[in-house]
Amino acid sequence: MTSLRAERVTLGYGKTAVVHDVSMDIADGGVGLIGESGSGKTTLARAFLGLLRPLAGSIRYGEQDLRAVDLRAFRRDVQPVFQAESLDPRMRISASIGEGIALSSTGKTVAELLTQVGLDPALGDRRPHQLSGGQRQRVVIARALAVDPSLLILDEPTSALDVTVQARILDLLAGLDTRRLLITHNLAVVGRLCRTSHVMFAGRIVEEGPTERLLDEPAHPYTKALRDAVPRLGGEPPVSTGKTEARVAPSGCPFRLRCPLAVQECAERPELREVD
Repeated sequence: MTSLRAERVTLGYGKTAVVHDVSMDIADGGVGLIGESGSGKTTLARAFLGLLRPLAGSIRYGEQDLRAVDLRAFRRDVQPVFQAESLDPRMRISASIGEGIALSSTGKTVAELLTQVGLDPALGDRRPHQLSGGQRQRVVIARALAVDPSLLILDEPTSALDVTVQARILDLLAGLDTRRLLITHNLAVVGRLCRTSHVMFAGRIVEEGPTERLLDEPAHPYTKALRDAVPRLGGEPPVSTGKTEARVAPSGCPFRLRCPLAVQECAERPELREVD
């Protein structure tokens, strides 16, 4: 499988950088990118899809800069899975999935793809508003699978769904034989699908490592805050630190103005380093 990775990538709009010096390799076993809204996750996903050019650094597809590759072949190999609202409300489900089939040589039919994602093939005659949220999300996944990609880039694929439907979608994704980059704010979701994860705050990676370790023993206070925000049956509600302003420090650790554990050393920009 051809690798897709970011090498010291800085991204922005115009001359304003919003993602800073990010390196990441989308490897086998699934990779999670975790952070709250506005952290830069989707901006990085756009760069991985070739929709946004880096201000600095590079996106590499195999041994080539992404800007130099055959985009037609790349877009067959790497497919986005957005939220269900990305479906065209005017198109029947069969036509929406059929667009992908027309670009592929897999020989799959709409009925086969709907069956693969656990839907009745008869739903192909309907339009998106006639399906439930969970059904629409499965259609989005089926549309991506139509070209038989080796990598899925999933941007909050379960965020608008109730817990029961979320679990079914996660089961479906876990059973697919594809690499994946999962973008989410929910550590419980990456725990199901990703071997390694990266935590992003204000456009910077503040922690990365095996997902199991991030869940059990987070090293950065922001990762801990995200973990503690996940409701647990019988658990205590998360305790507010009293520092809820959505402020980002202009220097040093970007989380320090909201962090209950901030010390003087946090005013200096830390480098990622290995911890035991």
